[in-house]
Amino acid sequence: MRTKRILSASDGIYHCMSRTVNGAALFKEREMEMFRQMLHRVADFSGLEVLTYCMMNNHFHVLVRVPEASSVSDTELIRRYRMLYPKPTVNQAASAERIAQELKSNGPDAATIRAQLLARMGDISAFMKTLKQRFSTWFNKTHQRFGPLWSDRFKSVLVEGKGNALQTMAAYIDLNPVRAGLVNDPKDYRFCGYAEAVSGQKKAVAALKFITAGLYECSDTDALQSYRCMLFGKGGAPKAGASQFNRAQAIHVLEEEAGKLPPHILLRCRIRYFSEGAVLGSREFINSHLEKWQHSTRQRHRSKPRQIQSQASEPLVVLKGLRGPGYL
Repeated sequence: MRTKRILSASDGIYHCMSRTVNGAALFKEREMEMFRQMLHRVADFSGLEVLTYCMMNNHFHVLVRVPEASSVSDTELIRRYRMLYPKPTVNQAASAERIAQELKSNGPDAATIRAQLLARMGDISAFMKTLKQRFSTWFNKTHQRFGPLWSDRFKSVLVEGKGNALQTMAAYIDLNPVRAGLVNDPKDYRFCGYAEAVSGQKKAVAALKFITAGLYECSDTDALQSYRCMLFGKGGAPKAGASQFNRAQAIHVLEEEAGKLPPHILLRCRIRYFSEGAVLGSREFINSHLEKWQHSTRQRHRSKPRQIQSQASEPLVVLKGLRGPGYL
């Protein structure tokens, strides 16, 4: 039975991940670039904020902030709708114009149009559905294929929106290409949020400021420096000439030393808690979602939060226990 998602009652942050059918390595630079563009367009349409992401050859990760619901003007609705079609066909352009005229004149279909558009905004499931469907349509048409592209519904973890939990999850996502041995430094991997921030992309820099400082209070330079320290563990970066972080050493330390890993070593491993843990954050944050989790999973016994083994100053706690190893 599929477990219901844990959703935040207000401003929420989610780590979402989806993989191709059979894990097939289908995506090259062209596909990754198209996905990157669609990701930002769909996020804009949905009224969500991409904090960071990483697109790999057979899966993607995205860390998304869903802000509290607010009113959306008709002008903004039209702008967002057109954002989905940067190069509209004749029919798409006509549809956008019809919607604009109906809303402007407050015609008989205006209320229905508003409701239909708003239902697709401010919702993590609607965002992921739109993103995956649009990319699948483009991919199948481009490669003259048919059938499903993604293996299953997307995985999601509700993440505490501040401090160690948020920073660790963001770094875990941006370090995907390092763990895969593709680059020594995530700034050199074009299809991740950190590389976009380093290149000066304004929204990516703003997102990094939120991750490192909360409410965009620090300077761009301080945010980039702080996050880079997080990525490399203040000197834990790989040595010159190394093809990737030393994953084998991380696993050795994990097994031989009872899993007491420093944060920068922890992030070198593929940790299932980060994609399957349901809720990730401090013990206080986890406790605030225990009752909702209990109700959604119909468990008879109260769930016991588990602390992820690490030597971080702020321990990370996960709500959902895993079958099998948590570290791979």
